[in-house]
Amino acid sequence: MPAARRRRIFGLALPIIGGMLSQNVLNLVDTGMVGTLGDAALAGVGLGGFANFLFSALILGLSAGVQAMAARRVGEGRLSETAIPLNGGLLVALVIAVPLSALLITFAPEYFPILTSDAAVVEQGVPYLRARLFAMFGMGMNFAFRGYWNAVDKSMLYMRTLISMHVLNIFLNWVLIFGNLGAPELGAAGAGVASAIATVFGTASYFILGRSYARDAGFLHGLPDRPTMATILRLAAPAGLQQFFFAAGMTVFLMFVARMGTPELAATKVIIDLMLVAILPGIGFGLAAASLAGQALGRGDPSDAQQWGWDVTRMAVLVVAALSLPAVLVPEAILGVFIHEPATLALAKGPLRMVAAFLFLDAVGMVLMNALLGVGDAKRVMFIGTGFQWLIFLPAVYVIGPVMGLGLLAVFAAQVLYRGLQSITFALMWNRGTWHSITLQ
Repeated sequence: MPAARRRRIFGLALPIIGGMLSQNVLNLVDTGMVGTLGDAALAGVGLGGFANFLFSALILGLSAGVQAMAARRVGEGRLSETAIPLNGGLLVALVIAVPLSALLITFAPEYFPILTSDAAVVEQGVPYLRARLFAMFGMGMNFAFRGYWNAVDKSMLYMRTLISMHVLNIFLNWVLIFGNLGAPELGAAGAGVASAIATVFGTASYFILGRSYARDAGFLHGLPDRPTMATILRLAAPAGLQQFFFAAGMTVFLMFVARMGTPELAATKVIIDLMLVAILPGIGFGLAAASLAGQALGRGDPSDAQQWGWDVTRMAVLVVAALSLPAVLVPEAILGVFIHEPATLALAKGPLRMVAAFLFLDAVGMVLMNALLGVGDAKRVMFIGTGFQWLIFLPAVYVIGPVMGLGLLAVFAAQVLYRGLQSITFALMWNRGTWHSITLQ
């Protein structure tokens, strides 16, 4: 690979990866702080976090729509119009999130017990989820901004804002979970309040940055016309539905694990958080691939777009493999920071080592899935991602876990197989190149 292409990839991807790694640091700090409160608090926050992601998933797809359209306009040289899709994404996020979050906050005590029958977990999880849902509008807007900054090669702004959000979140965790600096000791609920405040802080920061860095691109100066808005929704709807079904599938997965026992659920929460540290850089590379491929299609060069996907994939595999190696070699040392019950620690060791060993293959799927979204192939991505999860993975987990009782290691073996098959499928889709002819407004 030419050095110029490596520099281009790293220049775009490293700020995205830095921001995503800070998200994972936050997740781990959250887990470490809440873990001191016991398995019930850890499980409640785990279920609450996935439920929040599930409910927000439909508006998170706005990121893919905004990024695909803005990147294509960059490639076409329409620089004064790149922020128009962002304006539309922000409006959609606000219109959907405000009434939806109000409804979900009101009925949280009724639907949360569906996720687990453990009353102690419900008691911890409901107030945490309610606090997170207050910031749903900010979460949707932040993802729309993320798509825009990545598309126009200003991912450094995304990274700086995300890191500042997470520093604030960690500080507020320390204050509100444990009652420091004279604040009330809110426990697990304090983690939710801290996350909500930090999310809204990030939204305000993005608007300030938009006034400085995107004013000449049309930021807050008019909404998209009807064809452009239709294209945004056409791209965002499949991406949002995929996020929704993925989040729903993860929630169902946690429900199945919860039926195996609260220690299994707590162990799974920690394993997932740890693996996100290693795999989210793969997603960061994927977002870079989405911008690079989209800009190349905007220039009318599909062969270059395809090559960007493969070049980014190779780099992502190396980075993810390096990051996951410690979990393969010394899983006990890593898990011991977050899990304080010896039996729970023993449950988590084998699954963590196995998932980490195959995470490099997952990176292939993460890059090429996001690249396909970046060139506008959102509908096929939705069908593949949703189908593999719901038709293969979840039925297998139900049989292996609650029905046959084969244990957590067998459950995560099914996950490794499902993610590997999905990665191979996305690689074949990218290689065939049927996405070359996709047009956007």
